Amino acid sequence: MSASLRIVFMGTPDFAVPALQALLDGPEEVVAVVCQPDRERGRGKKVSPPPVKVLAERHRIPVLQPESVRTASFLEEMQALAPDLLVVAAYGKILPQSLLDLPRLGAINVHGSLLPKYRGAAPIQWAVINGEAETGITIMQMDAGMDTGDILLTVAVPIGRQETAGELFGRLALLGGEVLGNAVARLKQGTLAARPQAHDLASHAPMLKKEMGHLDWTLPARRLHDLIRGLDPWPSAYGFIDGKRFRFFSPEVVPIRAGSPPGAICRADGQGLLVATGDDCLLIREIQPEGKKRMDAASCLRGLRILPNTPIT
Repeated sequence: MSASLRIVFMGTPDFAVPALQALLDGPEEVVAVVCQPDRERGRGKKVSPPPVKVLAERHRIPVLQPESVRTASFLEEMQALAPDLLVVAAYGKILPQSLLDLPRLGAINVHGSLLPKYRGAAPIQWAVINGEAETGITIMQMDAGMDTGDILLTVAVPIGRQETAGELFGRLALLGGEVLGNAVARLKQGTLAARPQAHDLASHAPMLKKEMGHLDWTLPARRLHDLIRGLDPWPSAYGFIDGKRFRFFSPEVVPIRAGSPPGAICRADGQGLLVATGDDCLLIREIQPEGKKRMDAASCLRGLRILPNTPIT
């Protein structure tokens, strides 16, 4: 029986947790976990550990949290661990070539898209925002670029027409763990062949920004529908009604012409807000008033009188 691989895992957020769990459940040895430092989170600004650190400590795995992965001292720590393989899943920083070259089997990455589509920080969200019918997981041999390395393994999945980025995020995180386990086993056996990416087909998925959520109602209803889903749960889509901010969720395209200007609320009832767009209408079924929790339309509209043709700005 072959000896276990010595693996160093690098990851930080929830997306990386199933990948680490898959390694812990497998036959290989996770000798250390590297994640981002503890940060302030939430409205209370409480300092909290990354989800990957919580899982690692539960399994008594040593955790490293460098501010920079480009220092000589960190490279020395990694050399002392003598890893056979580096596994990366949403670590959060580009790794230097000196680190990627350290393990004898190199470094592999669990990425939440079908590369070369959606390289970058937010591949899952952008696939939804752009109305893609499918996405998936790519296991990639890492190089010093931004998600530019050779592809080792891909698994595609459909995106539900009403699925949010948050829901897809959870599905792909679990799939990432499954595909990673398969990839590591085949890499160890020498049966995993790398193929270069078609760089001319690459698209990019930059980090999301809060201002992306301010809806432009002159866009087509389908485009707004995909944008709202892709920004759910963060940063979320929003607009202003009578000067107050409302966040919008659970959209549905209604193929009727409103006869009202884009952004005008045609109807407000227990089903939701029916809003005119650049072509059809959009029904908003969940709403979050400023300073309150997200709720269904019927709950939100109790005590809130909205007259026909009230604009959302």
